[in-house]
Amino acid sequence: MLPLGSFQIGLKKALPLSAYGRPFLAQVQQLKDGFGLALTVLFMFGFIWGIVKIWSGANAIAKGDPDGKAGIVAGVIIAAAASIMAALFAIFGLEDAVIKPRF
Repeated sequence: MLPLGSFQIGLKKALPLSAYGRPFLAQVQQLKDGFGLALTVLFMFGFIWGIVKIWSGANAIAKGDPDGKAGIVAGVIIAAAASIMAALFAIFGLEDAVIKPRF
């Protein structure tokens, strides 16, 4: 049976808190920044897609299609998704759990 001291030394070698000389928390911050950048790209794409949906809904209404109103509403929801989610997180008190997009 191994003494407790040698087990702790083996555990430290097996589970290092730093990789390649960087602290573990710095890697978490880099991951968080990467997710923030990905959210920025996602929100920009969603905003453009929402504008296209609004435009196509207005075009459908101009041609007499009654489904154009649903396209406009869908476009507004898609374009404003980031603001809607931020408001919901603020309402439920989860502001600290939010990864903010980096513009």
